[in-house]
Amino acid sequence: MKYKWIYLLSFYVLISCSSDESIEPETNNGYTPVEIELQIPQLFKDKLLAPIVPTTNPQTQEGVDLGKKLFFDPILSSDNTISCASCHNPQKSFTDNLQFSEGVNNAKGTRNSMPLFNLAWNFDDRFAWDGKELSLERQAFEPVVNHVEMNNDWKQIAIELSNHAEYPELFKKAFGDIPIDSNLVVKALAQFERTLISGNSKFDKFLRGEATLTPEEQNGFDAFMDENRGDCFHCHGSQNNPLWTDNKFHNNGLDATFTDLGFGAVTGDSKDNGKFRTPSLRNLSFTAPYMHDGRFATLDEVINHYSEGLKNSPTISPLMKKVAQGGVQMTDKDKADLKAFLLTLTDSDFVNNPAFQLP
Repeated sequence: MKYKWIYLLSFYVLISCSSDESIEPETNNGYTPVEIELQIPQLFKDKLLAPIVPTTNPQTQEGVDLGKKLFFDPILSSDNTISCASCHNPQKSFTDNLQFSEGVNNAKGTRNSMPLFNLAWNFDDRFAWDGKELSLERQAFEPVVNHVEMNNDWKQIAIELSNHAEYPELFKKAFGDIPIDSNLVVKALAQFERTLISGNSKFDKFLRGEATLTPEEQNGFDAFMDENRGDCFHCHGSQNNPLWTDNKFHNNGLDATFTDLGFGAVTGDSKDNGKFRTPSLRNLSFTAPYMHDGRFATLDEVINHYSEGLKNSPTISPLMKKVAQGGVQMTDKDKADLKAFLLTLTDSDFVNNPAFQLP
């Protein structure tokens, strides 16, 4: 009797495995997406936790390729004139160099377009200047329907993509034989955006022992790390944080009163009013103008703000320790050298990477 039960159990296991194998090709139309890993720089592996890749949206070559095609395609906008790349240009570190980005019909928003890179290491999973978008996938929902951005309708997009000459087959290879909808679109976009990794600046090479800093760049880094000079490291990290941001939300003394509540409008807590996400200091030579509202046209203006332009308010970050004096009061030399250091975080390989460009 014991052997009979073992035989029956083995039979059912074989039937179960056989059934699973027969279902998979039918569900995915006989095509299995090729899973790929993110190309993570060794410095990131050494200094950071593993990046966030949801189990519900694993990286596949087909998903990334589809996401890239969608990213550059104006089909997502209502009048087929605006793509994601219109506001996030690869040559500009995936921003657009405008104070306020322009959507369909030349409509303008009230925020500066954030650059896109190293997004998989945003461990709090809050995106946009005010942190309103929870996860990289969800982040892509809003711009498509926003009336000053793409001004489109997701149902209409699904119809257009489903009737397109190429997209149905591309979606099928990436996600299986299921109807195209907004969830699949944002999954593909997120897969492509997670591949946008910047980690080969001069300072990265310096940390790898492949480059040397000039005396001015070294002094600029020293000022960056000195609480009595630049005092920048609390929010932007150090040589031990290759992201060069904490991805947290701070009131950095831009205004005494707020026309844009930032994070406070998201949380509903007045203590968060005037707080915005810390941007990365990578690739600053490509991403002017600066701040959430693009108010500073140059890097010199940004440095001057922290040196002598801070404005006090009830929610000012305690990290702005010298707000009463207007800022850290840097010398002209330290300002110039700090700028020189910041420019060593420029990654030209990133903005010229053919994997991130239109073919």
